[in-house]
Amino acid sequence: MKHSVDIHVVLATINDMEDFHDDPEEASERLNFILHAIYDRADDDIETLRLEKLLHFAWETWHEDQSLSEIDDDELLDWVDHALATWDDADNNDHPDQP
Repeated sequence: MKHSVDIHVVLATINDMEDFHDDPEEASERLNFILHAIYDRADDDIETLRLEKLLHFAWETWHEDQSLSEIDDDELLDWVDHALATWDDADNNDHPDQP
């Protein structure tokens, strides 16, 4: 079901980041690193809606975070692994930022 999600639709652009980051190009690359990691590390049979919600959650969590460019890959991958391991749709259905 992962194949039903087009990762390119959710990727960040420089324009998405320029209001929040001194280096919007670097910030968009870092956010895209996170989004790709979620997609790549998700099980192939993950429910489409679940993956979409995880990607949206990552976007909302990180796109305005000004420290994004300062966090190394290993720490971001730890965040991704934690998000994938602990995601509970029931806990996140009422979140105002969730689709």
